[in-house]
Amino acid sequence: MSSFLDRMASASRARAAAARARESESALLARAKAAAAPLPLTLAGFDLIAELKLRSPAAGGLAAAGFDTEVQLAAYAAGGAAAVSVLTEPDEFKGSLEHLESAAAQLQASAVPVMRKDFLVDIYQILEARAAGASGILLIAAMLDDTELDELIAAATELGLFVLLEAFGTDDLERIARLTLPAGPPATLVGVNSRDLRTLAVDFERFARLAGQIRPDVPAVAESGIVDARAIEAVAAKGYRLALVGSALMRDGNPEQAVAGLIAAGRKTAGASRGKDVGRGGRCS
Repeated sequence: MSSFLDRMASASRARAAAARARESESALLARAKAAAAPLPLTLAGFDLIAELKLRSPAAGGLAAAGFDTEVQLAAYAAGGAAAVSVLTEPDEFKGSLEHLESAAAQLQASAVPVMRKDFLVDIYQILEARAAGASGILLIAAMLDDTELDELIAAATELGLFVLLEAFGTDDLERIARLTLPAGPPATLVGVNSRDLRTLAVDFERFARLAGQIRPDVPAVAESGIVDARAIEAVAAKGYRLALVGSALMRDGNPEQAVAGLIAAGRKTAGASRGKDVGRGGRCS
């Protein structure tokens, strides 16, 4: 694990412990079960997970003065995003569970599921996500051993949450390939993150190098370094069926148009249309 992930894991465990001291796991479970049912994740050959990210460790602040979160989220939904990822890590990304809860409440009417993106290490944090209205979570394989991955995936599945398993290299993908994943619904996705967490630089060629190593029974997600339609076309041509895009959309003056354009580029390349089941795609709920 990189020093960045070590630091994030340690901070995440401390946050979970502090939250558990404020509210018992049994009380949180009751709140999670009382929340509205998770929204289904519907895929159509090539799709986009649009990210609400106020800050990036690599790029610094991404929300300009006067930034309106509600307007941004509405643009993502109107542009056709299959899901919205919301950062909840408070220090490096300036996120919060309140951001997640607000996004989930706003997007409920648009039937756009929201995913908690954080450095999750504890089942308690999955309950937090569900209680806040999330329909999915991200788990980073490099931060968790096989037993932890199994336990967290099982907890998410029991709560009806889709899971995005994030990999950085061959070792992560080999471990993910050995996991017994739920048949779904809810969905399980496997993502490749092109960012080197030691240097924070993007290695775009990682998508091509690792594409053939992603287990074929799950939709593949390209994460980080997606800045325009040409990048989308490149990953779609390699078999990725989703892209997770944050910084580029946060900086775009017309995020609705940007989302729609990226999706169109991916679908043109993938030769898919919404509602059609394809190799790694289909309807996930």
